[in-house]
Amino acid sequence: MKITEAKVIVTSPTRNFVTLKITTDEGITGIGDATLNGRELAVATYLSDHVAPLLIGRDPANIEDTWQFLYRSGYWRRGPVTMAAIAAVDMALWDIKGKVAGLPVYQLLGGASRRGLSTYGHASGRDLEEIFDSIRAEQEHGYTAIRVQSSVPGITALYGVAAQPQASGERYDYEPAQRAALPAEEDWDTRAYMRHIPTVFEGVRNEFGPEMILLHDGHHRMTPLQAAKLGKSLEPYDLFWLEDCTPAENQEALRLVRRHTTTPLAIGEVFNTVWDIKDLIQEQLIDYVRCASTHFGGISPLKKVMDLAAMYQIKSGFHGPTDVSPVGLAAQMHVGMAIHNFGLQEYMPHSEKTDAVFRQSMTFSGGLLHPSDTPGLGVEIDEDEAAKYEYANAYLPYNRLADGTVHDW
Repeated sequence: MKITEAKVIVTSPTRNFVTLKITTDEGITGIGDATLNGRELAVATYLSDHVAPLLIGRDPANIEDTWQFLYRSGYWRRGPVTMAAIAAVDMALWDIKGKVAGLPVYQLLGGASRRGLSTYGHASGRDLEEIFDSIRAEQEHGYTAIRVQSSVPGITALYGVAAQPQASGERYDYEPAQRAALPAEEDWDTRAYMRHIPTVFEGVRNEFGPEMILLHDGHHRMTPLQAAKLGKSLEPYDLFWLEDCTPAENQEALRLVRRHTTTPLAIGEVFNTVWDIKDLIQEQLIDYVRCASTHFGGISPLKKVMDLAAMYQIKSGFHGPTDVSPVGLAAQMHVGMAIHNFGLQEYMPHSEKTDAVFRQSMTFSGGLLHPSDTPGLGVEIDEDEAAKYEYANAYLPYNRLADGTVHDW
């Protein structure tokens, strides 16, 4: 069997997605997610101009060899554009292998280690009453674990709060990347945030009791010392994890955070390779790996990094927002089904338009996701439907402090 076509499909059903479709001489197809939110066309060009021509004539069965070829032969390694492109190829080849074998991909990775994937939903609000209502709505949808984000007095617009003007729905299914020529500017005040967030979790615990699984995302906005202080102040409220408490490019910075708080830490959604997270795992500076298959090079490296993490009792917490397409979500669902050290899967339902483009066979019931037993990844792209939605330029917001300094978003 040989690869005869590698087609890049860009579509925008409420948000932009980049998909690679690989076809073999036996008519078997596989798809992979190459979406990089706000930089989608960079990956599309990288795939169509530099990767797709290299795939023609290759044996789709040789997944590891193809991955290593694309990673090493380019000389300029790593980075989100390169790794998203490689990820799409890797997913598509696993999809093909599953279809050839007549098995879902998780069976090829070692078989099921659980009945389904425990998930968490997203609750938010501008005040406690809105947050309480949002939590109850998520519970009604079946979530038993919930990430809580809150507006902060003195900050006009804050990441993760769906009721703000830039949100498009009451549930946290919205696109923070606004369709405009320039990114939106938002404000930020770390001290105000650190004062307010512990009071939010105090209120949530008082309202919902000690059993509810709660999470929070700091979104890379604190220094290591600030992150340590916040983690310590949140200890009485028993968080399942505090996510992205500080930018972790400097992996050593997490040593300070770890020394001063027992709040579990989850990091990795902006990482591209094992080198970005290696020290955090080997020094046991985090508790959950947040890497996403789409941005980490695909299924193959994600499975490998979780095997490394298992040696240190570190579990998965794969990134699963709606800027990872249903294909990328399915890819990491298969990994989550197979590994022993699964922790929790982020799950944000896509829009109806997106679900019409990406035909899925996964199920969500009782808070558990299952990728289905459909051979391959269990997702197919409807190219006619995809063609209805042209690419629209969109950027994520960015932050400035009160004095005008650009800050982490």
